[in-house]
Order: sequence, then structure tokens, then C-alpha cells
Amino acid sequence: MTDQLHRGAAPDAARLDAADPLADRRALFHLPEGLIYLDGNSLGPLPKGVAERVAATVSTEWGGSLIRGWNAHGWMDLPDRVGDRIGRLIGAAPGSVTVGDSTSVNLFKALAAAVAMRPERAVILSDDGNFPTDLYMAEGLNGLRGRGRLKLVPRAEIAEAIDADTAVVMLTEVDYRTGHKADMAAVTAKAHAAGAVMVWDLAHSTGAFPVDLTASGAEFAVGCGYKYLNGGPGAPAFLYVRPDLAGEAVPALSGWLGHAAPFAFEPAYRPAEGAARMRVGTPPILSLSALDAALDAFEGVDMALVREKSVALAELFISEVARLAPMGSLTLVSPPAAARGSQVSYRHAQGYAVMQALIAEGVIGDFRAPDVMRFGFAPLYLRFTDVAEAALRLADILSSGRWDRPAFHARAKVT
Repeated sequence: MTDQLHRGAAPDAARLDAADPLADRRALFHLPEGLIYLDGNSLGPLPKGVAERVAATVSTEWGGSLIRGWNAHGWMDLPDRVGDRIGRLIGAAPGSVTVGDSTSVNLFKALAAAVAMRPERAVILSDDGNFPTDLYMAEGLNGLRGRGRLKLVPRAEIAEAIDADTAVVMLTEVDYRTGHKADMAAVTAKAHAAGAVMVWDLAHSTGAFPVDLTASGAEFAVGCGYKYLNGGPGAPAFLYVRPDLAGEAVPALSGWLGHAAPFAFEPAYRPAEGAARMRVGTPPILSLSALDAALDAFEGVDMALVREKSVALAELFISEVARLAPMGSLTLVSPPAAARGSQVSYRHAQGYAVMQALIAEGVIGDFRAPDVMRFGFAPLYLRFTDVAEAALRLADILSSGRWDRPAFHARAKVT
């Protein structure tokens, strides 16, 4: 069955690969032989040059320069230098993005600054399917403040739910389960029309398709460095502050490196200008160096081409799965391309076991409870032939029932 189906799918995919303007980018990544990686929406692969850069930072910079490295190698400037490189991918002005801490911590900082801008209002509005850490951060902030309320509505009802009591609208642009892509400009405009502050989580957007924070007018945004940016496990996250707010956004975590003059060692806090005021502690130089080197893969890349290929990869996968998989075995839960990020998700009652079987046969996607199988499409290194082959293997596993083995049902610690 596999050979027969493959003969029908491969030629068109090969033609698309031959015409791909991003094809040369694949050579910039370490990709295990024979493996098809459709999980870049959770952890990007290792770009070439990262290991060497980190080794040099450890042995030459840290090992040779010791504490002199802060000046000799510009370590202190890394959060903002890397921030500007990410800023190019998300339509942010130079100086408006800083890098450090985790997405959760950065979201807390952004939310705290946002609610402080609307002290007379009580509600942080989000959707009931938002990534849990975002909701936890909002709940924790309200608990510390001793006031405020987190209001959750279905994602489709966000715009209508924004009202005069809404202090902040907190939304992830791309839904982590379904891949639904919100209309950033429209939602932000609705929030502003109601007098609310907008905070975007761009974890599943940055590096996957063009984002234009400047055009949207959003006040704050956060995102991670380890998904489509390929910065490595636990890579530091970023925080965006709209430039005109740089002098008034109040840092809730007033760390010494967010101070206007950290080495003056003044007893009272005085925030720095720009997004730098959102820094807290010592920059994580090793992980920042890894992320900085990983971003080389995006140098000179037109994000419009990235989006075009992302859509084409996903459409090929959807069409091949529909053609090859047993009828009724999967339910597509991702929306059409115009309203979709760079992932495709299906529901299957035994989605966890099916995904484990697929991984065992060399196609890595991931699973999100209770029953969602996710496939991420990272255009810099994925080929159309990879996608066609992945659909073929998925269909074969479903047709044969090979997923229904005890080993594939055993839940691992990380799913």
C-alpha cells in the first residue's frame, strides 16, 4: 500500500521542492537522517553554527575573558541586539523589543504594565482556550493586586466581549490547539475603540509568518525563542513595548538591570528608557548567544515567502491526508488557510497513541489533550516531499491499526 500511494503523491511534491525559493535554507539546519520533523511549533531543530557559537561563548569569551566579557564581548547589549533581530520579524521598531526571562514571566510583566494603564477598570479578557500559562499569569497577577477579574469567552466571541469594563485584552494570535489565527489588526482596533489595552502572545507566530505590531498599534506583545526561532530548549523569550509607551510603562518587576543606570547602584529604582526597562536580572548569556546564532537562518529572508510556503505545505498535507486516510478516521479542526497559522491539527479519539506510532516510524508531530494531534510546518527547513511522505505514513498507520499497541498508549511525562 505504501509504495502505491507514494508513487501518486511524490511527483507533485518534488516539483514544488524544485521551485521552492527557500530551499537553500534547509542546509542551515542539523536534521537527523530519515526523520521528518513536524514539531517545530514546539521546539525548532538545531541550526548549524549554534553549537560553535555557544562553545566559543563558553571557552573563549567566558573562559578567556572571565568578567571582562561583559565589556569585551558586549554581553550586556545582547538582550537588545537580539531583540532588534526578532523585531524585524514581528514589525517592531528598533529598541522596542528586549529578550530575557520566559514567556510566562514576560507576559506577567506586560500584563502588570497594561492593567496599571487602566486602573479604573477590572477585567482582563481572554479566550477560554488560551494557553494555560497565560491564564495562570493573569490569575496570579489579579491575586497579588487583590482586585481584578479574568473573564474568559470562546475565541470567536472575543471582539464582541470587549466593553467599558475591559482593562486588557490578552490573546494568543495563533491558537495552540487548532492553529486558528486571529485578526490582529481588527481585534486590536476593537480593544482600542473600547479604551482597552492590547497584549498579544506571539509564541506560535514569530518566525512562522509576517507580523506587523507597528501597524496594529498593540501596546505589548510577548513570545518565545525556542519554537520557529529555533533558539533551543528553554531559549529566552521576548517582550515588546510600543515605542510611545517606553517612558510610561511601569515595570512590576523592578530589577536592577531595568534601572536607567544599573552600575550607579542607586538605592531607589529609576526605570530605563524603552523596552530595556522591562529587563529584570542578569542576561542569560549562553542561551542568548544560542538564540542570536539561530536567528542567522532568518537573515535576508522575506517573511512573505515564508508565509506563502507555510500555506502551501499545510494545504498539501491536508489534501494528502484527505485523499489517503481512511474516511472518518480523523477530524480536521484547523480553519482554512486565511485564518490559520503554520500548523494543522486533527482530532482522533486515540490521538496520543496514533502520534506515538507515527513518531516511532520517523514522523515527529505532537499531541495536546484531550485528543488533538498537531503538525507544525516550519518553511525554512521542511520540504514538500517531507510533507507528502508524512501524510502517507499517517494514513498507513491509521489503515493498518498499528497504533493500537500497548506501548503507544503509555503516556510519557511530556506529551
